[in-house]
Amino acid sequence: MTTQTTPDEPPSSSQQGFDEQLLAQVASLPSLPGVYRYFDAEGQVLYVGKANHLKKRVSSYFQKNHGGSRIGHMVSKIARMETTVVRSEAEALLLENNLIKSLKPRYNILFRDDKSYPYLKITRATAGDSTTGHFPSPKAIPRVVYYRGAVDKNHDYFGPYPSVWAVREAIQLLQKVFRLRTCEDTVFKNRLRPCLLHQIKRCSAPCVGLISVEDYQRDVQSACELLHGQTKTVMKSLEVRMLAHAETLEFEQAADIRNQISALSKVLHQQAIDTSDDRDVDILAATVQGGKACVNLAMVRGGRHLGDSPYFPTHVDNAEPTEVLEAFISQHYLEVAAPPTLITSHGVDKELVLALSAQVGIKLHVIHQPREQRKAWLDMALQNAQLQLARLLAEEGSQQSRTRALVDALEWAPDDMDNFRIECFDISHTAGEATQASCVVFHHHKMQAAEYRRYNIDGITGGDDYAAMRQVLMRRYSKLAEAVRSGEAKFPDLILIDGGKGQISMAREVFETLDLDLTRLVGVEKGEGRKVGTEELVFADGRSKLSLSKDSAALMLVAQIRDEAHRFAITGMRAKRAKVRTGSSSLEDIPGVGPKRRAKLLQRFGGVRGVADASVQDLMSVDGVSAELAQSIYLALR
Repeated sequence: MTTQTTPDEPPSSSQQGFDEQLLAQVASLPSLPGVYRYFDAEGQVLYVGKANHLKKRVSSYFQKNHGGSRIGHMVSKIARMETTVVRSEAEALLLENNLIKSLKPRYNILFRDDKSYPYLKITRATAGDSTTGHFPSPKAIPRVVYYRGAVDKNHDYFGPYPSVWAVREAIQLLQKVFRLRTCEDTVFKNRLRPCLLHQIKRCSAPCVGLISVEDYQRDVQSACELLHGQTKTVMKSLEVRMLAHAETLEFEQAADIRNQISALSKVLHQQAIDTSDDRDVDILAATVQGGKACVNLAMVRGGRHLGDSPYFPTHVDNAEPTEVLEAFISQHYLEVAAPPTLITSHGVDKELVLALSAQVGIKLHVIHQPREQRKAWLDMALQNAQLQLARLLAEEGSQQSRTRALVDALEWAPDDMDNFRIECFDISHTAGEATQASCVVFHHHKMQAAEYRRYNIDGITGGDDYAAMRQVLMRRYSKLAEAVRSGEAKFPDLILIDGGKGQISMAREVFETLDLDLTRLVGVEKGEGRKVGTEELVFADGRSKLSLSKDSAALMLVAQIRDEAHRFAITGMRAKRAKVRTGSSSLEDIPGVGPKRRAKLLQRFGGVRGVADASVQDLMSVDGVSAELAQSIYLALR
């Protein structure tokens, strides 16, 4: 790949209003595939795009009148451009996607990464390990499991599925029809009698030999064929096996297979999977409303409709549904395996489909105006997209109204309501042990989990919440105060403290020391009987307490933020307390202590706490623990 940066042609007369050097650079672009990046005057990335014909594509931005559209606003801010030439449009697609994820340009439609899709996994039997004693080895009996993570070639994977529920439903189907095992290998090899799943006819109990390995493998093969959509093949195979048992007078076995056929027929009828010849299809429906968008992805695998999942992109502004769909397709299917057929609610660029086909290695068929069963699938996906977007807009509207209600209750008039930022602090400990402070952030009308922070509180008397609050506020705002005064940062609009007069008094001292605005500091004091809904707001600047009605939207928001701070502090404190009580290091972290030695130590001393309390001589009494290793364990757990 090469990067184009040097202009060598003058701008055309039609390209007026832009920097001459920029227009000269546009005129000098090659007629090759590549990726372009636009920057504003401050060096921020505005947009990343790809093109099969760089010069033609980039020139269109500067020659057309885009009006007040989203693209028009972007073009008006372009001050600089960079381009990278690649060998093919498929390479351009991959580079574009990587740059969008890393740079997060303001005018690109961005979808959150979700690489960890759920799969249904069927393990494969291991050759040469067929029996252990009288019963089969778990390695010889395939198992069906729910799975997330990277797939490999050692087992069979089916999916991805749109949700955990879809995987669970598929596993239940295989249990009902083929009675495949789901238990762990350790459970399997230690069973002496069938479990409850066998009694309710959900497992054939291969663990205790109630089905032969050969018959179980046939059921596994039928299950794989069913998941691949070969329903007719599976039904025919079961019928042949049932007749074969009947001819040899094995009526009990024939009845079992008859029940399998009946269960499978019932499932197929309920899910209506025999109404289409499609096996693997994704249905994509996009809708845009109120500056927000939703792409609803429905999955059909093996001919079965597995459900759907909504995606809500950012940086949508006034984008059209086609733009949203194209952004989703280009970003989603470079991370997730694509089926051979896509059904879309709007037409998408054919060049994008060709580039994606070349990149993923299969020929994709994109159908925009389907018929019959495919149309029914698309109508359902589009309806769900509209419902999900309406729900999102309602939730955001509710959250915005809560922010407005709180601002009104405080009698404030912020410059930008959408950027109103609240930080809330809470202290948590158990009888003075493992004290931690939490700071949670509410911004853009929602909680921002990525900006949460925990603070370990040290050097104070156990249980002194006032000293803990002083420490966390000093650590949080001492450096920020300097940055605010120099104009390098913005201070939160509101700081909530979970506490009453005592906590606020301590917080006020910190703010006075740092010369910060006291009007932003508010305490949340529990009301009479410490009942929810009776909280009062206590002000650091001396204003009278503010009581809000139980149904007040402002109080609902305050309670939501306060409860989140409390939850975040509690979980951190419990984790720290557990670590303190079991030693500052775990046995797994000590060099020389492998699984066998660890098991011996835990068995000898009754747990990690017992190992931590043991002396060096006691540790040396364990088989395989030398004097040097005992000393290492002793020091590590103290």
